[in-house]
Amino acid sequence: MPPRLGPDVPAPLFGAPDRGRGLLVGVVIALLATITRFWALTHPTDKGTPVFDEKHYVPQGWQVLTGGNWIEDNPAYGLVVHPPVGKWMLAASEAVFGYGPLGWRVAPAISGVLIVVLIYCAVRRLTRSTLVGAIAGVFAICDGVLFVQSRMGMLDIFQTLFIVATFAALVADRDQVRERMDRVYREGRIADSPFGPRLGFRWYRFVAGVMLGLNCGTKWSGIYYVIFFTALAIGFDVAARRAYHVQRPWVGTLARDVVPSGASLAVMPVVIYFLTYLPWFNSETAVYRYQVGNTIGTDGPFAWVPGAWRSLWYYESGILEFHSGLTNSAGNQHPWESKPWTWPMSLRPMLYALENGPDQCGAGECVRAQMLIGSPALWWLALPMLLWGLWSWIVRRDWRYAAVLVGYLAGILPWFLALDRQMYFFYATVLAPFLVMGLALCCGDLLRSAAATARARPERRALAIMVVAIYVGLVVTNFVWLWPILTASPISPGLWRQQIWLPSWG
Repeated sequence: MPPRLGPDVPAPLFGAPDRGRGLLVGVVIALLATITRFWALTHPTDKGTPVFDEKHYVPQGWQVLTGGNWIEDNPAYGLVVHPPVGKWMLAASEAVFGYGPLGWRVAPAISGVLIVVLIYCAVRRLTRSTLVGAIAGVFAICDGVLFVQSRMGMLDIFQTLFIVATFAALVADRDQVRERMDRVYREGRIADSPFGPRLGFRWYRFVAGVMLGLNCGTKWSGIYYVIFFTALAIGFDVAARRAYHVQRPWVGTLARDVVPSGASLAVMPVVIYFLTYLPWFNSETAVYRYQVGNTIGTDGPFAWVPGAWRSLWYYESGILEFHSGLTNSAGNQHPWESKPWTWPMSLRPMLYALENGPDQCGAGECVRAQMLIGSPALWWLALPMLLWGLWSWIVRRDWRYAAVLVGYLAGILPWFLALDRQMYFFYATVLAPFLVMGLALCCGDLLRSAAATARARPERRALAIMVVAIYVGLVVTNFVWLWPILTASPISPGLWRQQIWLPSWG
């Protein structure tokens, strides 16, 4: 006779139950994200040319498209400091919409919409609540960092997309594993082995590995997420085996889960990373393609390594040398530089574009400015969210906060190991999804705690709903207020000064 589910065994809930409503809300969230991301997408420009770091990546995307090999082969790009995936995405956009503002930014805008939808789906699955998922979606729509980066021809939004997709896949994989464990438990086979059951092929974990590979193929900082997310996946597996009373959950995870997890989440990203260089290998004119016999000698202890791989090593070592030398001590200074301890509260945003003079807002002077700035209604609560999340993780053993914090910490902690390096606030783009997820979880906690005592104290439930509603309204209002400096809309100098809330913003 199969064992009965007791109070110490998880309830068989794998995702939010209201699928119809969830789909409808998801469509609405996607439409709102699309409208905001594509509204006046072609502005701003620098007299018709890209702005800020678009000036680096947009031409590289065009070169990738027009060079014939989907790789940079222009001698002017003697040092290309990032892998090719993000530039492929820019190239695809430029192939459809041409070399202009629309072509530069359609791919980032689509990525921004997908990020919002994935955040909604991930939080909905985390909380089993369409309402809390919708709150997370609204927060993602209204965050200034995700909004601005979705409208810029840069690489960070692509990296963020792959990171969020990885996270969503890992959360779905957790549910899939527990669903399989639940089936085995109900069938009375959980004790057949002290290590627990074999779980078969895990498609969501496979997808997560692919996304991590594309993440690393966009920026090298993706390696941090390979490490953190692999640890998270293993933690999920141990917790699942413990939840269903596997006799030796740690050994079972080591014996049956670690190797496949490592293959999917650690080995596969490396393989995909090198696969992204296939056009480079196949090109006769790619940057540094034939360094053996020119810059590199043909002899030495590594003479047995094929020349193409030695040339690639030379190429990659040049990239590493570039990033390693981009330090303050070497004289690399920038007026908008920031360090990671300023990122959680967006204390030092970045000015992407600025124009002064008579404009379309009437007589006199006007200002057109675009700033990368986190919405204060969201970012100024980062530290309370992190503290509550750590407490919930450690004391309450709330796996949801553990997952979100792992994603957040992977995006910020490694930068503290290289504080001398030149850094910018746009590096914090990867923090934004996990910030809004964490804040949505906090709203869900408030609503859930009030609902638990609704019969005895109905006023608490009403108060909780009112507090959450007011806060969501505040986030939306804050986004509307910041709209002019997020989109470079023409405003008066007086309104521009009112937008600068802190001295560090100017």
